[in-house]
Amino acid sequence: MPGAIILAGTAALRAGAGKLQIGTCESVAQAVGVAVPEALVFGLAETSAGGIDASTAKKVAEQVNQVNAALIGPGMVDSDAVRQFMQELLPRIQRTTLVLDAEAMAFIQGAPDALHRLEGNVVLTPHAGEMASILGMDKDVVEADPPSTVRRAASVLRAVVALKGAETFIATPEGEVHCYQSGNVGLATSGSGDTLAGVVVGLAARGATPVQAAVWGVYLHGTAGDELAKRMGKLGFLARELLDEIPPIMAGVGCPPPRQGAAQTRIPAQCTICGGPA
Repeated sequence: MPGAIILAGTAALRAGAGKLQIGTCESVAQAVGVAVPEALVFGLAETSAGGIDASTAKKVAEQVNQVNAALIGPGMVDSDAVRQFMQELLPRIQRTTLVLDAEAMAFIQGAPDALHRLEGNVVLTPHAGEMASILGMDKDVVEADPPSTVRRAASVLRAVVALKGAETFIATPEGEVHCYQSGNVGLATSGSGDTLAGVVVGLAARGATPVQAAVWGVYLHGTAGDELAKRMGKLGFLARELLDEIPPIMAGVGCPPPRQGAAQTRIPAQCTICGGPA
């Protein structure tokens, strides 16, 4: 589905990613390239059902291993093909930060150790239904206790997990949990999750750690929804309209001043979120 990858790719650029590459099915690659002229778009062999063929995993891995962060999942179809593709791809990934969304997370069901070799360098962005499928539990149980569920998922999968919902909970493999309680119902609009995933990978591409990228990505996405709600109301704004809100929100974040003393030499010169002094 080209719309999803267009939203996600543009969101990565809005979050400050320097260079964008998009790998998608050959049949839609040209259209995606026209829609996102800033990106290098390359076509991939596809299945008869419109999914990315598993035979392309080697080529994709070569691209992924040359970048700082990669997002896999938005717009992908053909569940069987996605599962085969991920099984072929993951063993070839080295130290690139991965953000997994939508169909790309489904292969983890029944294979909880699939991400262990990546040593926590992964962010997952499931909603309650996807979280239930991954952990093999009822959706009602997930929704009844999101903090415990997300902590369990992060520990079992050894990945940073952002469990999306009315409140979004982000957990690390070590048990650290963050909660975002703002945002509004308008963020449930179609394509909003693709936008969030794109912001997260854009921040990771700029050097944010997986948990920083997840926490700040959720904050930027939610705040963008709040800004639109002020002007347009909480219903009816579009996922693509979130994109233009991201840069000014980052510019207005305001980071704390540098600490003094010996530790100062270990602090990066720029904040990976707003681009200002760290």
